[in-house]
Amino acid sequence: MTSYTEWTPDAASACIAVPRVDDDKYTRGVLGVMTGSAMYPGAAVLGVEAALHTGVGMVRYAGEARELVLHRRPEVVTADGRVQAWLLGSGIDHIERQLEPLLTALVQGVPTILDGGALDLHDRATGSVVITPHHGELARVLGITRAKVSADPAGFARRTADELGVTVLLKGHTTYVCGPDHALTVTSPTTWLATAGSGDALAGILGALVATNSTAPLAPLAATAALIHGRAGERAGGPFTILDLIAQVPATVRDLLNT
Repeated sequence: MTSYTEWTPDAASACIAVPRVDDDKYTRGVLGVMTGSAMYPGAAVLGVEAALHTGVGMVRYAGEARELVLHRRPEVVTADGRVQAWLLGSGIDHIERQLEPLLTALVQGVPTILDGGALDLHDRATGSVVITPHHGELARVLGITRAKVSADPAGFARRTADELGVTVLLKGHTTYVCGPDHALTVTSPTTWLATAGSGDALAGILGALVATNSTAPLAPLAATAALIHGRAGERAGGPFTILDLIAQVPATVRDLLNT
């Protein structure tokens, strides 16, 4: 049985990269994002929005919702270029249509967050990987029932990390994060997070943390993303929209840095 440690604000604060006086948009970290589809374009907007509010030097967007993303966030770059991390899969419904560009991203050797439709591509990556499933998605990846995962989320998070060789962020009211040397939990301070788009925002927060800490272990970054996500939701009150939650991310990050 895996013994989990609850992730704390003090520990999370060490995972937030504060810009130095000699940093520029490239040295702060560039996040590549390939998310969204014609059916779910909003997932791209929410992930990008959350990443920018968490703090990152640049977002390069390479998905199918360019017009919508740029309308919301004109600072996003759509030109090809180097990235320090990739966020792939949120809101992608037909993976085959975007498979070639996804595989191109996966072989670049940088840390990669796999969400939504890209979860099954974990074995195609040449860099380190964190997957971010909810219980139903993990059940699909493992070929078992959702009921089995929900009956033992801690055990299945550990089993998945060991069997697939990835870091796992298993979403829920209690989030379980397992990596090679970590087993962490984050308990949400609010149940209002159970709403559409919540996972897209979490993926964006995590993408920013990984891009700005691209040589750090993924599990502490994943736990920090879950903690920021939960605390931003708590600050937003309830009920709230996901854009309301994202608007609270900068203040949440500042609070953690001041702990």
